[in-house]
Amino acid sequence: MAEQTKIRVTQLKGLSHRPEAQRLILKGLGLRRIGHTVELRDTPPIRGMVVKVQHLVAVEVVKGEAKLFGGRHRNADGTLHADAKPAKK
Repeated sequence: MAEQTKIRVTQLKGLSHRPEAQRLILKGLGLRRIGHTVELRDTPPIRGMVVKVQHLVAVEVVKGEAKLFGGRHRNADGTLHADAKPAKK
């Protein structure tokens, strides 16, 4: 069996004044509070959920090969992904 790609998702922003759909997506990803991190299998449904809340989370590849998307995403070695934009401070 091939090695499953894993991604690490960290919640960076709170849910105050966010739509209920975004709150439910973060709950579905297993995120509970700012700074909370979970490791998930890299599947199309998980990717779709992350895309919907990418302005609230940071994503890193933990294990395996995966092309990342969006702004705050990092490779397994901690460097910014080639397509990623630096996060605004």
